[in-house]
Amino acid sequence: MNSTDKTIITIEATINAPIEKVWTHWSAPEHITQWNNASDDWYTPSAANDLRTGGKFSFRMAARDGSAAFDFEGVYDKVRTHEKIAYTIGDGRKVEVLFSGNGQSTHVVESFEAEHTHSIEMQRGGWQAILDNFKKYVESN
Repeated sequence: MNSTDKTIITIEATINAPIEKVWTHWSAPEHITQWNNASDDWYTPSAANDLRTGGKFSFRMAARDGSAAFDFEGVYDKVRTHEKIAYTIGDGRKVEVLFSGNGQSTHVVESFEAEHTHSIEMQRGGWQAILDNFKKYVESN
């Protein structure tokens, strides 16, 4: 991932599941709506995902109390099944997700360009919380 004067934040997790299951749970809208939140007071009521190079995605994220909502959306720059997903978020920032399977476990490394509104620590914590929620969901389903 190129980083010309941009702060890149990297998070990671090892999921106790084979790569095929991890890939499906990461990319299928019916699964995305089950894990895509950083805390229990937020949820993803809908998700659309065209996982292919040039495809688009849009995940509606909303506060459970109805106080806020937004669409997390973008376009896929590169998709290599069971290996890599690179995309550009609607605000122009780049994200790269690498998957490496090892039998019954899969290591996921996600790197993204930081935005300038929230602290690096807050961004890292929020994205890591979503990845941790993904790990918990995959391992229990």
